[in-house]
Amino acid sequence: MKRTVILITMLMNLVIATQSHASLTVRGTDSLGNQLIYDSDLNVTWYDYTSKGPYGYGDTYANQVNWANNLSVSFNNTIYNGWRLAGTATGPLTGNGYDGTGNYGYNVTSNELGHLYYVELGNKGAYDKNGIYQVGMGLNNTGVFNNLSNYSYYWAGEFTPFSSDSAMFFYIGNGYLDTNTTTRFYYALAVLPGDVTPTPIPPSFLLMGSGLLGLVGFRKRGASKSYMQQLSTRDLKSS
Repeated sequence: MKRTVILITMLMNLVIATQSHASLTVRGTDSLGNQLIYDSDLNVTWYDYTSKGPYGYGDTYANQVNWANNLSVSFNNTIYNGWRLAGTATGPLTGNGYDGTGNYGYNVTSNELGHLYYVELGNKGAYDKNGIYQVGMGLNNTGVFNNLSNYSYYWAGEFTPFSSDSAMFFYIGNGYLDTNTTTRFYYALAVLPGDVTPTPIPPSFLLMGSGLLGLVGFRKRGASKSYMQQLSTRDLKSS
């Protein structure tokens, strides 16, 4: 019985482990098959889909903002609106570009994309906080995400204090955050503030769990019956 209970616990832990990574939890997939991932650190839900624009190599900042703002996701029989472009940026530019204390360069975690890349996925930038080149930098760990595009530029937020025609971008190939003109063609991710309703546990898994519990009970009853038979046989022999 003890071994069976341990097996059930291991199976349940396996299901949970395959759905979570640190503060990132997969809530399920939408009607198009894209994951919705809740980020408890930032309290946002990531839409696991990279917008590459109509031609497949990105789009302007304005068009990507428009894509995110007009995103309508069907999930668990509910339509979720209110999405926005992933990335939070403020100006003017501050910091030395390496130590992460400012809002541009490497090791910046105040931006949502930088926080995801460095903190939650545990990737390295091209340079450490002392400006020393790092071996093993880049998007080596994607966690629970299926659709992050490595060696790609993503728009990472508005930056009007610097220039009315500039915006932040994040290079996911080496963890670099900076500004560029809004007419460049970059990729985009969308986030939804807060959480969404998780997908219920599949009935098949519940049936499997109840079946295993039933097996435990069956084995226990069988063991008790066998023990009673042994006692009866012993009594007959002693008489």
